[in-house]
Amino acid sequence: MELSPRERDGRPPDPPFVITRPVRQTMPLVFASPHSGRNYPADLLLSSRLSAVALRRSEDGFVEELFGEAPGLGAPLLAATFPRVYCDANREAWELDPTMFDGPLPEWVNTASPRVGAGLGTIARITGTGEPVYDRRLSFAEASERIERLWRPYHGALTELIAETRARFGYCLLVDCHSMPSGIPAAGRAEFILGDAHGTACAPRATRVVEEALIALGRRVRRNDPYAGGYVTRHYGRPREGVHALQIEISRALYMDERRVAPLPSMHAVRNEITAVLRHLAETDWSFLRP
Repeated sequence: MELSPRERDGRPPDPPFVITRPVRQTMPLVFASPHSGRNYPADLLLSSRLSAVALRRSEDGFVEELFGEAPGLGAPLLAATFPRVYCDANREAWELDPTMFDGPLPEWVNTASPRVGAGLGTIARITGTGEPVYDRRLSFAEASERIERLWRPYHGALTELIAETRARFGYCLLVDCHSMPSGIPAAGRAEFILGDAHGTACAPRATRVVEEALIALGRRVRRNDPYAGGYVTRHYGRPREGVHALQIEISRALYMDERRVAPLPSMHAVRNEITAVLRHLAETDWSFLRP
């Protein structure tokens, strides 16, 4: 992968996220894509033992494009520009694997979460396909810089969008948009998996609205198994306060070549299906979300 023009000529790096806002927000929904970023920093490319394509297989590729019609239908869309293998916005800020670093970590760092144990903390030790990312140990200062420069601004923007939506409508539904590798035995034949932390992060009725819209398109849908929702869903989903969070996982086999990380011809049709779901959500009376 080549360096970006910004990196080649020493300009500041790209912003950590892009917000596409509607002309007027008419839906009490916020859409977010924390894992589709594909601006790979030079320090990652130089310190990784992997090819650019191997790194990209951790992406939720092109998800922000699949949901690209959301602003035109009345809801904001937030998309991270940085890759999840570099800094994962769907983790706590400080979930770090101590085996990755050249010195001891501060005592307050979360080094014992299941995600850290799997090698998929805030700074990933391995890719989504299980390959070690780095050919050296990192310093804690490197991790801290990424978290402060990327993680915090992304979550600051997400917090602001939720607050704006809640102030406008009295409630908010955050839809956290992801894709999943095909061939995961635990997922069965599911094409979409909806995660609401087993009903604790989102009103079951809201999950059902999305589920029924997908089933109406002939898609196979499961709930919470094996993806019940990550940090974003569980952290922001507070139904008693009028904030609901629902994670949606889309099988990558529907729309992309997973080896090459490239769109398939079917991507256009899948985007159209998701746009049909978005239209249905735009026409839904969401007042039942009011606390």
